[in-house]
Amino acid sequence: MKTHLKQGWLLASRHFFIVILLFLYQLLWGFFLYRFIDSIAAPLLRRFPNEALPDSSVQLFISEAQFHLIKTDLITPYAWLLGGLIAARMLLTPLFNAGLFYSFRHANASEGTRFLQGIGKVWRPVTLLYWIKTLLALAPAWWLLPRALQAALASHSIGEAAIRLLPGAAGWLLWAAVLHLLFLAMQFGAASGDGPFRSLWHALRHVLPYGGLSLLMWAIGAGVALFVTGLSFIWAGLIALIIHQGYNLIRTMMKVWTLAAQYDCLQSRSDI
Repeated sequence: MKTHLKQGWLLASRHFFIVILLFLYQLLWGFFLYRFIDSIAAPLLRRFPNEALPDSSVQLFISEAQFHLIKTDLITPYAWLLGGLIAARMLLTPLFNAGLFYSFRHANASEGTRFLQGIGKVWRPVTLLYWIKTLLALAPAWWLLPRALQAALASHSIGEAAIRLLPGAAGWLLWAAVLHLLFLAMQFGAASGDGPFRSLWHALRHVLPYGGLSLLMWAIGAGVALFVTGLSFIWAGLIALIIHQGYNLIRTMMKVWTLAAQYDCLQSRSDI
């Protein structure tokens, strides 16, 4: 496992310019998503009754909001805008993945990376696998979300609601994690030329080292996130802002390092 971490780091360092590109992509996505939420939340918060008004004013505010959501088309432009943002992300993310995964296999020290070439060559299979994975990961929502809403409405406290919702949420998270690992292996195979099903077979044969490495990298990423969050609480102000902004670059580097280590783990066992 130590070898995969080291080789993954070397491979991720070789693609540092792609890390910068992914960082800017995440930054722009976060900015537009923030502006979208702010454009909806800010007008509502300005109209929300303050504490000096009676409780009946809050009920009136909620009733008015329900009326506008159900009886008018107020939500329609926001729904279309949100759908457009999600569609753009689902189109762009697999393109970045295709270029990165292809470059993992074909990059060399003398000629550099193959990011743009990878996008042109393997974007179709990688995009198809990404969409299938996303649909399968969201499929349990059809069954879980209505039951989660009923459980939340029937609960008398936040703690009781959390206890009722925890099993379903944990199962959904486990389902999404397993799908992510399996389809990630298939995307590696599609991008490298080995074939998605052959790479999937390697992942299933070596599920313990592959899954263990993934869990270790996720734990390292979570530890870094907790460390940065703790520093932000201790050093409030400008230092906290600088640390928070710098962490976005660190998080992107951690993501590419994780992908590179997972790729090296599967690739090193492809002939075993």
